Amino acid sequence: MAEGDFLEMATTALGIGAPPRHVALIMDGNGRWAAARGLPRFEGHRRGVEALRRAVRAAIDLKISYLTVYSFSAENWSRPREEVQSLLGLLHRFIRNDLAELHANNVRVRVIGARSDLAPEIGDLLREAEQVTQGNSGLTLVVAFNYGARQEIATAVRALAEMVAKGEIAPESIDVESISAHLDTADIPDPDLIIRTSGEQRLSNFLLWQAAYAEFVFLPILWPDFDRAAMIAAIQEYAHRDRRFGRVEAPRRSAKTAS
Repeated sequence: MAEGDFLEMATTALGIGAPPRHVALIMDGNGRWAAARGLPRFEGHRRGVEALRRAVRAAIDLKISYLTVYSFSAENWSRPREEVQSLLGLLHRFIRNDLAELHANNVRVRVIGARSDLAPEIGDLLREAEQVTQGNSGLTLVVAFNYGARQEIATAVRALAEMVAKGEIAPESIDVESISAHLDTADIPDPDLIIRTSGEQRLSNFLLWQAAYAEFVFLPILWPDFDRAAMIAAIQEYAHRDRRFGRVEAPRRSAKTAS
């Protein structure tokens, strides 16, 4: 029996049913994982890449359509230069070493975040990942790199303001849909489930607009320890949530009332 078939049977037995269409991951705790073991922070980030590989493979097997990972925030540039360079080096190695496997598994890579001020070699690397996999129809792996939700919203609002100034649209025509259409995620459905590891319970400037009706699961484990079991546990928790999107569920009619 193939591993994916076994995983599908396991999730059915756990009562998960249909998985969420879009799962987003805040991969937190690499540094604390390393510090707890007396290792350099870089080793925590390296082990974090291994956890990312496990997450992608689990998402494929669970038939999740979109997996968004918070790989590098706009605020991460303020970290020590050596750590930033290590993170960029891991991104480079991940794409170089894993792009062929992602492509072979029908994964489409999408990158969100500001690119105008990135070093040319980083920008070229991100474009290559998108271009090589753009024709794939399986899991869409959305990599949030140099990403900040507030910055994303500000950029969208600025674009709409410029359109108003040019007379292309009227101010009263700006609504939720028009703002959404100018975000980096315009062609991506909003996340159903956002998972954050390390026990922290905040979004940290991640998908603020898109998370309006997302379910949140906060796991106590540190990111390098994230595996298939953790993914299944989070989805099982999600499966038991009652998602009404602001509506009141109609009361169920009993057999006596119906008659």
